[in-house]
Amino acid sequence: MSAQISFRNLTLGYERHPAVHHLSGEVKQGALLAICGANGAGKSTLLKGIGGALKPLGGSIDRHGLDPREIAYLPQGAEIDRSFPIHVYDMVSMGLWRRAGLFGGIGRADRTKIEHAIAAVGLEGFETRPIGTLSGGQMQRTLFARLLLQDARVILLDEPFTALDAKTVSDLVDLVRRWHGEKRTVIAVLHDFDLVRATFPETLLLARTPVAWGPTAEALGPENLLKARRLGESWRDDALPCSDAA
Repeated sequence: MSAQISFRNLTLGYERHPAVHHLSGEVKQGALLAICGANGAGKSTLLKGIGGALKPLGGSIDRHGLDPREIAYLPQGAEIDRSFPIHVYDMVSMGLWRRAGLFGGIGRADRTKIEHAIAAVGLEGFETRPIGTLSGGQMQRTLFARLLLQDARVILLDEPFTALDAKTVSDLVDLVRRWHGEKRTVIAVLHDFDLVRATFPETLLLARTPVAWGPTAEALGPENLLKARRLGESWRDDALPCSDAA
């Protein structure tokens, strides 16, 4: 299968201080890839680079002609302002914005799609609920319904199952498997190694630099996990930018 996203000696970071160093490799079309590592390992930074929110400090990301509208991104829950006065139905309908435009009208066919997306995540009857009144699991279901409407070829998930109840995790993992079965490319930042081993056939283990990338059983093997931990223990937030250190 051909590459969907390619990294060539990629370095990403903030104010010239790298958070991901010298990553090379390819994400195949239709891949189901987990990105694992300790806090501060560069996982979320890499997702933002893939989505185009961060420009490389060095190297390159090749999306092989992929239209930016074909990339759907779900940030961590802490990055979402739940005090915004919006209801579940309207939040889900935002998944149509990239195709219909900010001021595009919602027709009968679109309303049917919104209703189906809400039903697919088990939120029938919640359409008029303000998002500020939702539980963590209900909010995440709402965001997954929005992803369904985006109908993107590449889906980026940043810690999508953190602090959720087991039933919600199971239901949302089923949606991830559905996307994989539809040959969409799904890349998820995850901390639960048991879930990764059960669901994701491929894993990238990061410790700011790539430690391992391949079949999950190998990437999350004891030697690689030990190496990642030791690299994490050596991080210095006051380290010089790469070019200066060199």
